[in-house]
Amino acid sequence: MKLSGVVLSFAASYAYGFVPLSGTTSRMLLKADNAMEASEIAGIDSEIEQEPEPEPEPEPVDIFSTPEELPGVISPTGFFDPFGLSKNADAATMRRYREAELAHGRVGMLAVLGFLAGEYVEGSSFLFNAEVSGPAITHLEQVPTAFWILLTIGIGGSESNRLNIGWVDPKDVPVAQAGLLRTDYTPGDINFDPFGLKPTDPAELKTMQTKELQNGRLGMLAAAGFLAQELASGKGILDNLGFNVHL
Repeated sequence: MKLSGVVLSFAASYAYGFVPLSGTTSRMLLKADNAMEASEIAGIDSEIEQEPEPEPEPEPVDIFSTPEELPGVISPTGFFDPFGLSKNADAATMRRYREAELAHGRVGMLAVLGFLAGEYVEGSSFLFNAEVSGPAITHLEQVPTAFWILLTIGIGGSESNRLNIGWVDPKDVPVAQAGLLRTDYTPGDINFDPFGLKPTDPAELKTMQTKELQNGRLGMLAAAGFLAQELASGKGILDNLGFNVHL
């Protein structure tokens, strides 16, 4: 910028035969120099203004707001919702639905195993000193009181742990959103993986979640069938199936 002023001054001096410049001429040259600086700065500013602004990153989409993409959706039924329960359900409600489905599916699978194992050992000294016998639906009314106490403590402890992991503290929940699950909580994931079977790859994890859901759904149907069959026949499932096998 200073060099341009010197050049202009030299040119003016040459034009006037190296006669010292008057005050008016000096002021004119200074104004010209300042105008050139201003124009260059303005050009730089315009270039900066023309640079495109970075686009804002899209907000992450809650998968529970698009239930058709959830694990457990398989062909040929696809997203199976014959009663339209998800039609007006928001993401928070869908989380509760999935949590309930997983919890009941796991209980169903354990119930099926309990039916078969309980009837296999009934009447033997292996459990409760042969005091429990008959169909599995009658076993709980035959067990000693101590077993009920232990069962209540075990269920209460596991449910309390599940609530602390997955649920928002009730004092922080709006009245209209009772039973609100944490947004960073994956329904059913209570950090119980003693054998390290949980995949780290998202696609493999979704496949395993779908398998668990499918087996849980089958377990619920099988447990309901076992209950109905034993109520109707008065005999154990193994006897209904024609297997006379007992410990």
